[in-house]
Amino acid sequence: MKRAEALEHIQKNVERLSAFDSPEYKYIPLHQKPSPSTASVREIMRLLRTVIFPGFFGTDQEAQAGSIQYYIGINLEKIYDLLHEQIYNGLCFEVERCCDSKKQASDIAVAFIDKIPHIKYLLSTDVKAILDGDPAAKSVSEIIFCYPAIHAILHQRVAHELLTLGVPVLPRIITELAHSDTGIDIHPGAQIGEYFSIDHGTGVVVGQTAIIGNHVRLYQGVTLGAKNFTLDDDGLPLDVPRHPIIEDHVTIYSNASILGRITIGRGSVIGGNIWLTHSVPPNSKILQTRAVEDE
Repeated sequence: MKRAEALEHIQKNVERLSAFDSPEYKYIPLHQKPSPSTASVREIMRLLRTVIFPGFFGTDQEAQAGSIQYYIGINLEKIYDLLHEQIYNGLCFEVERCCDSKKQASDIAVAFIDKIPHIKYLLSTDVKAILDGDPAAKSVSEIIFCYPAIHAILHQRVAHELLTLGVPVLPRIITELAHSDTGIDIHPGAQIGEYFSIDHGTGVVVGQTAIIGNHVRLYQGVTLGAKNFTLDDDGLPLDVPRHPIIEDHVTIYSNASILGRITIGRGSVIGGNIWLTHSVPPNSKILQTRAVEDE
C-alpha cells in the first residue's frame, strides 16, 4: 500500500478514535483533569522504604548512624513535596473543580507524614511475625530485604492510611504496584492488625471490607473475598461490608477461599483448599474431608 493510502486510513481512524461522544466509546470519556503519576508514586514508595527501613534500600551514606537523622529529614521533605503534588492530582481526578485542593493536599500530606512512625511500628510487628513463623527465615534483615510479603504489606499499610485521610485514586495505585510486583493483592480499604504475616504470598487476595485481627497468618493462594453483591435499583453493586472478619491468632492455609461477611473466630485454623462461606466459632479447625470412594 502506498503511503498516501495508508495516511488516508490513519486519518479515518483518527476521526473515529477522537469521537468521544460516540456511543461506541460511552465508557471511555475524554480525561482532561490532573492525573497521578505512577512514576512519582513509585518514587514516594522508594523513599518511604528508605525512611522506614534505614540502611536497607538507600545509599551507604544514609546507612551511617551519625547522619541518619539528616537523610531521613531530606527524604521526608522529598516525600512531602511529591505526595503534595500527587494528592492534589488525586483530589482533582474525578471532580469538576479543584480550586481549594492545593491547601487540602498539603494538609493531608503533613497528616500522612505524622502517620509514618505508626506505619513503621506496624511493619516491625509484621517482620517479627514472619520471623517467628518461618523456619527458612534466617534474620530480620533477610525478611526486610527479600520477602515479598513485607513489600506488599508496606504498600497496603501506606495506602490504607492515605485512604483513611480521604485521598482518592492514589491508594489503589499504590496497592496495585505491589500487586504487580509480588502477586499479592490487598485492597487499601482492608483493615489489618498487628503481627500480620503472609507466607510465600503469590495469589493472596484480600478484599476491600475485610477486617484482619492481630497475629493472623495467610499462606499462598488465600482469598478473603465476597460471596455475592448487593445491587442498587440500577443493578449496580453497592459498596457495603461483604468480606470476612478474621479474628486474632488465626492461620489460613494455602488456597483456602473465605467468602462473604462471615467471622472466623479467634485461634482458628483453616486448612488448605477449603471453600468456606459460614462463620466458625473460636478455636475451630476446618479441614478437608476425605473423599468417599465406592467399594
